[in-house]
Amino acid sequence: MDTDPVADEINCGSGGGADTLFGLRVASIFIILVGSTAGALFPVLARRSSWLHVPKSMFDFAKYFGSGVIIATAFIHLLDPALEALGSECLAPGWSEYPYALALCLLSIFMIFIVELVAFRWGTAKLAKLGLRHDPHGHNVGSHVSHGPEGELINEQEKTKADVESQSSGNPMYTESAMAQIIGVATLEFGVVLHSVLIGMTLAVDEDFKVLLVVVVFHQTFEGLGVGSRLAFLHLSPTYNWVPLFGAILYGLTTPIGIAAGLGVRTTYNPGSTTASIVSGVMDALSAGILLYTGLVELLAHDFLFNKEMMNASNGKLLYALGSMLLGCGLMALLGRWA
Repeated sequence: MDTDPVADEINCGSGGGADTLFGLRVASIFIILVGSTAGALFPVLARRSSWLHVPKSMFDFAKYFGSGVIIATAFIHLLDPALEALGSECLAPGWSEYPYALALCLLSIFMIFIVELVAFRWGTAKLAKLGLRHDPHGHNVGSHVSHGPEGELINEQEKTKADVESQSSGNPMYTESAMAQIIGVATLEFGVVLHSVLIGMTLAVDEDFKVLLVVVVFHQTFEGLGVGSRLAFLHLSPTYNWVPLFGAILYGLTTPIGIAAGLGVRTTYNPGSTTASIVSGVMDALSAGILLYTGLVELLAHDFLFNKEMMNASNGKLLYALGSMLLGCGLMALLGRWA
């Protein structure tokens, strides 16, 4: 009986992945744990430290570099793998009759937009009852920390900054602003976490383990720097001071957890199987939409177009910010050559 050479090459069942270099694969759990956690924690700890004097230009670099990393991750490391996974020959013919990966990405973008829109409208209406006005994008101010999900709170009856600050501590309006920030960063981290777990599971059973390990270490460290720089610039009351640290540690744990899970099921888990292709393709597509919306709208647009400080900045400062962002995007996109 003639055999189909394509069928011989494609393993669509469980079957398991590569089981070589087991010791190094176990060690990779701790290697990536250190790299990803350090990348995410450094901006948070450096900004809080009284003895580690990091120049503001370095924080700016981390922030804009991170924005570029997040955008490149969405396109190169999420959307492209989603297209590949949902276009796998292991899937039923119906999967190839429609661009499901792009449709899911589109769905994710509009879902995040609608949720944010409803949340801001609800929050603004609630604050209005307290005699306060909340501008979620800080268009009336110039500070780089008063845009995006942080927003701006203005007391309509007492306009001075001192009065606003004196009433903000322990006031419901401060809590609303804090929750807006937490929701914004949680959305970003949710997309990153899904992606990181899938990376870990794939790394645990991939045949080209050594090359992929090096790439993933850089990938997770750069991505951690992007997430950490956003966590570092959250402006929260002392009640929520634990949020940035928790977010950084959670990010650092996700890929090692994925590796451990992959090693635990290495005899049955095949990343190219029908089920795995559908799950990873759907998750990557949804995560791509989350990071695209967050990267382009919450980060890029608000860091540049809606930021009066940046719009009025010198050409040198603008070029520095753009260069940092493009460097992050370029390096992350380059890593897509290997993983």
